[in-house]
Amino acid sequence: MTPYAPYPLGRPRRLRFDDFTRRMVREHQVTPDDFIYPVFLHEGSNRRQAVASMPGVERLSIDLLLPVAERCLELGVPCIDLFPAIDAERKDVDGSEALNPDGLVPRAIQALKKEFPELGVMTDVALDPYTSHGQDGVIDESGYILNDTTVEILTRMAVLHAQAGADIISPSDMMDGRILSMRDALEEEGLVNTRLMAYSAKYASAFYGPFREAVGSAASLGKSNKKNYQMDPANGDEALREVALDIAEGADMVMVKPGLPYLDIVWRVKEAFRMPTFAYQVSGEYAMLKAAAQNGWIDHDAVMMESLLAFKRAGADGILTYSALEAAEWLRQHG
Repeated sequence: MTPYAPYPLGRPRRLRFDDFTRRMVREHQVTPDDFIYPVFLHEGSNRRQAVASMPGVERLSIDLLLPVAERCLELGVPCIDLFPAIDAERKDVDGSEALNPDGLVPRAIQALKKEFPELGVMTDVALDPYTSHGQDGVIDESGYILNDTTVEILTRMAVLHAQAGADIISPSDMMDGRILSMRDALEEEGLVNTRLMAYSAKYASAFYGPFREAVGSAASLGKSNKKNYQMDPANGDEALREVALDIAEGADMVMVKPGLPYLDIVWRVKEAFRMPTFAYQVSGEYAMLKAAAQNGWIDHDAVMMESLLAFKRAGADGILTYSALEAAEWLRQHG
């Protein structure tokens, strides 16, 4: 026996008849609370530089970052995520600039927390912006990433960011065991309320190209790839194992990256673990939307909001998106 009334007793279109009914029965919605806004930093003063492959996105000096942070608060976006573009002369094979307490990211954290203590500050922990070879860790003679050596550096980097005032540390490196190492180090330093959002299922995706331009790692990486530490796009079960390990090691939140091409993984992770689950609408996704809109092929705002809603429908608790401010402004105007 069907639990639903058959036609004509049941007419599903009744619930789509008018706007107020559609709103009443809507299952999911997007709000500014769902957004984390990724921003790119570079050195200097009153200095901004457009990222050519990401229309509307710029690298900003710290003084120009502060008005962006204020805008986040005005629009109700709760958190900002920092990604540095490091000058080439500061890069080396071991990414040593990542451990500079007076480096770009620690200074940006301090400036943000001084001016806007109520804004959440999240930092990316990986070595690719800092290494001369563009990989996320220390390499051996063959170019292979040394897991444990890299984890040691990343752990020190995480503590440095937390001491500077970062609220959330977000390791994006995909090294084995880094969450446990960071959690132990943070506990030892008394930084017990520093949250860890693990890039638990980060795929070796072709959608990252514009991001690598933005942080300046594309030229360093050259024709190399990250397939021996980021996940194979063909694998789903492996993502659940990776998430399970990070949760067991002390992650407070987990992330799937990229976003829209991996909504099945978002769904599976949320269903399996019921942990705070985030998705990253990555640079390639953003760039495609912008390019199609600039060519008049799609309605930018409609597609932007529909894509963000898809994350929520798939089970994401939050979304890292370069469209955060645009979407928050749209929500303010349209309710």
